[in-house]
Amino acid sequence: MKKMSGGEFAARKLEDDRGKWRLKDPYFKRRKLGLRIKYNMLEGAPQARGIVIEKRGVEAKQPNSGIRKCVRVQLIKNGRQVTALAPYDGAIKFIDEHDEVIIEGIGGAKHGPKGDLWGVKYRVTHVNGQSLEMLRTGRKEKIKR
Repeated sequence: MKKMSGGEFAARKLEDDRGKWRLKDPYFKRRKLGLRIKYNMLEGAPQARGIVIEKRGVEAKQPNSGIRKCVRVQLIKNGRQVTALAPYDGAIKFIDEHDEVIIEGIGGAKHGPKGDLWGVKYRVTHVNGQSLEMLRTGRKEKIKR
């Protein structure tokens, strides 16, 4: 067993050891290497614009069942493709292919997927500059581009 440094003149050794072992802490390491921004599709931004490539249904994970309505979106800023959820009832009807949408993070733990959605980390908020919630509730009509 390794003997711990201690005593009146051990401060430098204790400081050196603390710096040496900090990178073993996974949270410190991820923060220092900037992995949250490096591997985030939105590159650290809260929202991003993209073009809808296709509509698709994603099956819910066990023990739930059902098909969640999602869209495949290609981001304008970096060309990456992500799957985004069309939230609430009937929202998918207002999203067509080649529409311009704004997506945001869905709010899962540690920037992961939320609930029973496998790999879906984003949701659609706007379609062609109109709020999806306004379109869904009938307060606005979708404009054609």
